[in-house]
Amino acid sequence: MATIQECRAALDRLSRRMAAPAGGVPGTAGLDRSLSCHVTDLDTTFTGRLRDGSIEVEDTVGGAPSRRAQIRIAATGDDLVAMVDGELNFARAWGSGRVRLEAGVRDLLRLRKLL
Repeated sequence: MATIQECRAALDRLSRRMAAPAGGVPGTAGLDRSLSCHVTDLDTTFTGRLRDGSIEVEDTVGGAPSRRAQIRIAATGDDLVAMVDGELNFARAWGSGRVRLEAGVRDLLRLRKLL
């Protein structure tokens, strides 16, 4: 089972990959949305912002997020780490219910290349 530190490190790796010039995600530049990532098996939530093509984690809280973020992700720690490391296909995990992603339609369209 992935630890809180491993999950945080995975989010940091994802952020660096998104912000890298060669690996940048088109459509996320200029985006500024609140973000929460609930790690279900650890009952921990990382909150922050998806801003200008990178993730800024601002806080780590126990339990579900107290506020509803504009972009919400929920997964087990192992699934989160596996997705970031390319070992788990997001579309299949999302389709099977292993991972939840909730956001407005416009945000989903902008994030589709990331997923």
